[in-house]
Amino acid sequence: MAAKKRDYKRESAKFASSPEARAAHVKRVQARRIMKKALGAAAIKGKDIDHKTKLRNGGSNARSNLRVRSIKANRGDNR
Repeated sequence: MAAKKRDYKRESAKFASSPEARAAHVKRVQARRIMKKALGAAAIKGKDIDHKTKLRNGGSNARSNLRVRSIKANRGDNR
């Protein structure tokens, strides 16, 4: 069975450019900036910033809701 080619341009237009997706991206970038300011660039280099309560579950960018985790640990939990 031949694999169907993905239309990345269509996917981007449909999902990544929606107002909800853009707002979530902005919050993730802000979270990284908050942690960089609090801990320093060296402490977060090569790490992910995790929201203890996920943004999609009503979490916020409050410092108490953020933590630094390894990429493997953070991306493995979010499935």
